[in-house]
Amino acid sequence: MHGTSLSAAAGSHPPTIKRASRWPALRGIPLSISAGVGFIALSGVAVLNGVVMVSFIKSLRAQGMSIDEAVLEGSLARLRPVLMTALVASLGFLPMAVATGTGAEVQRPLATVVVGGILSSTSLTLLVLPALYRIFRAREDREMAA
Repeated sequence: MHGTSLSAAAGSHPPTIKRASRWPALRGIPLSISAGVGFIALSGVAVLNGVVMVSFIKSLRAQGMSIDEAVLEGSLARLRPVLMTALVASLGFLPMAVATGTGAEVQRPLATVVVGGILSSTSLTLLVLPALYRIFRAREDREMAA
């Protein structure tokens, strides 16, 4: 993957981590080692969704589409895969997030970070990432033309 594309794909990652770190505090759960493990899991999903989006937009550009057409078509085409990834992960961790039984003090921080972070990362992947790609790529295209 090209450096500009990679930076665009990872561009939504720091805001995702920042937003995910707020979720345990909102639920009155302290940050712990298990929450740290949740950040690692969240990072994988967030970056993977970003790479999927950017690589598809790049393939459309390679087929000759303009940057605006590729960003719009790529965003629409990757809407379902990104939403399904987020939905599967969120629903999978939801029972852990609301658990109250034995082991819940370990499970809840991890699940809270993952579920809250996936909500944030999905919105950033679908809305912010295509805009970042367009900005970075348009700037690079202008520099190459000059």
